[in-house]
Amino acid sequence: MAMLPLRLPTIQNWSCHNCSDCCRQHLIEITEEERQRIVDQNWKPKDGIPESQPVVEPHAGPPWNRRYRLAHTDDGSCVFLNEKGLCRIHAKFGEPAKPLACRIYPYAFHPAGKKVTVSLRFSCPSVVANLGKSVVENRDEIKAIGRLVVPDGADQIPPPLVTPGQKVDWDDILRFAEAFDGIIADTEDSLAERLHRVLFVLGVVDQSRFRLIRGEQLSEFLGIITEAAEDEDFPDEPQPVSGIGQMQFRLLVAQYARKDTVADLSGGFAAKLNLLKAALSFTTGKGETAALQDCFKPVPFSDIEQPFGAIPPEADEIFTRYLRVKIQGLHFCGRAYYDAPFVEGLQSLLLIIPSILWLARWLAVSDNRKSLRVEDIRQAMTIADHHHGYSPALGTRSFRRRVRILAQMGDLQRLVQWYLR
Repeated sequence: MAMLPLRLPTIQNWSCHNCSDCCRQHLIEITEEERQRIVDQNWKPKDGIPESQPVVEPHAGPPWNRRYRLAHTDDGSCVFLNEKGLCRIHAKFGEPAKPLACRIYPYAFHPAGKKVTVSLRFSCPSVVANLGKSVVENRDEIKAIGRLVVPDGADQIPPPLVTPGQKVDWDDILRFAEAFDGIIADTEDSLAERLHRVLFVLGVVDQSRFRLIRGEQLSEFLGIITEAAEDEDFPDEPQPVSGIGQMQFRLLVAQYARKDTVADLSGGFAAKLNLLKAALSFTTGKGETAALQDCFKPVPFSDIEQPFGAIPPEADEIFTRYLRVKIQGLHFCGRAYYDAPFVEGLQSLLLIIPSILWLARWLAVSDNRKSLRVEDIRQAMTIADHHHGYSPALGTRSFRRRVRILAQMGDLQRLVQWYLR
């Protein structure tokens, strides 16, 4: 089958800068073919791999259907990461010899009918900082990876639901995405004002039925409610979040703040006990935060919730680009996000904005500061996006119900405005 046309996020730049964060953070699951190829490479101590160090380890599954992953050292780094922060497989055998999961990162491919949308993972610091060549300049490289990733028959994958029980075709899903992308792209207004309009339109879509509203009629409908959103009063002051909303939000933030490397997941009973203690502290929001990873120090919850002043001016561009890349790439719903319907997935994506800002405040307080720097925003985004759409916990019923509760109670709107201003 011929490769489907790619839809690239033209506003994004990226080139690898060999920071090696991906080699320290991610569990790399490999196929049986990749496992055999790596074993046959016959790694020796002279290559930097100790005789006693496995290069591949069982990951999951029964003995007759075992899944494998690349082995990791005691600090959680991939065993193939050398002292210069480079990949030993790449250095010795070339880039094509690496596991496919390593070659894809940080790109993400999402079939969308007769095309494939491309997004990026902002767990990569170079993506967050928009460093490197334009994604358009990387088209040939992306296309080559896409041929390896996008399965035959991808054009037959059904679109996500709009809301539970509501189906539209791929062209209409893309119309929804373009409408929300257009609101966020209008940078004449502040991000807080744009997201106020996004949430208004999203609320109307959530309550509407689209059995007869399709194609050009849908475009007209979205245009009408987008114009209506511009007339919505923007509150002079953010409204406080409800007590239940605060608790649900803290638990969401705690999940984003975790560091689930192989080393962390192999910590045994003590690690599980620490996570339980952390969950209890974030449930109550009293006392000090649990240090879920080294960059976060135990600090009073009250210090994080104190006024921090305006967010750094550069944060507007970072958040705008983040949301637009995710929306253009459909990196928030359907198979790209736990099979969530469009509305629920977009609600989850919007919730990551206050989550990032909460984590950024935690980083600042850990450094004895009461104001945010752009570096706090960038680091918090890499931490949160590491999990978004990839942590199994975020796809569970309990976490997805948490998003619905926050949206239904109006706390999603309040959280976005509270932390942005």
